[in-house]
Amino acid sequence: MHWIPTITSAARGVALAILVSALMPSPRTLAQVTLDSVPELMGIDVVEHLADTIPLDLHFTDDHGNPVTLHRYFGQGKPVLLNMAYSNCPMLCTVVLNGVTNGVRDLSLRPGTDFQMVTVSIDPLETVSIASAKKHRYVNSVGPMGSDDGWAFLVGEESQSRALADALGFVYYYDEELKQYAHPAVTFLLTEDGVISRYLYGLEYKERDLRLGLLEASEGKIGNTIDRIILYCFHYDPDSKGYVAFAGNIMRLGGVITVALLGTFLAVYWARERLRHRSRHALS
Repeated sequence: MHWIPTITSAARGVALAILVSALMPSPRTLAQVTLDSVPELMGIDVVEHLADTIPLDLHFTDDHGNPVTLHRYFGQGKPVLLNMAYSNCPMLCTVVLNGVTNGVRDLSLRPGTDFQMVTVSIDPLETVSIASAKKHRYVNSVGPMGSDDGWAFLVGEESQSRALADALGFVYYYDEELKQYAHPAVTFLLTEDGVISRYLYGLEYKERDLRLGLLEASEGKIGNTIDRIILYCFHYDPDSKGYVAFAGNIMRLGGVITVALLGTFLAVYWARERLRHRSRHALS
């Protein structure tokens, strides 16, 4: 008699999470995946809505138990880093949040001071106490914060989280058999007005990608001069899931620097020549 291995629901859920993350390099390559051959992925996608504005009048409850709208976290002159997750996720949500935490920990920019962080639960059954416990765990790992609300964890009705997900292009579904949500691995960067500025994909977030993405979303209002110069030289490449050097801008910047240095040299040279001429004229 042949032994037939069985797969538990939990193991299947973990395998699904790994499969989802492995197939999430970028929206372009995601569109090329043969989803018809993987039924579990049929309801997962990211449809980018860059430059669209999310609805800021959606109602949630924050990790303190207070009713809030998304307006609460926007319009403060700071970009917003937002992701959608849920606490009972067997693997993917935790990995994504860990990746965000590690990336933010390395930043010189600080949540609550330079930018706002918001995590919205996609599970309508999630409670305030669960959100509060999750916040406590991650806030303690992310490093110094400008305020206690620098990273907010929100829960609420499915109609509200679903409306937000639709506006972001975050396509997910609930697996009735597993009693789990299947969803992509993505983090969103938005401007202070709620305009979608950038999609960051994957399970790890490099400090440079977060810094340049936040600088881009802030329209240059945060960061220093060096950051702005670096942002000019880099652009976001969905295929590589990060910011890459843009040769054209680097060449232009190099040309500007060369002209500036040449101009400075000539100015100093001419100034010295004028001084020498005056000195000779005075002696004669």
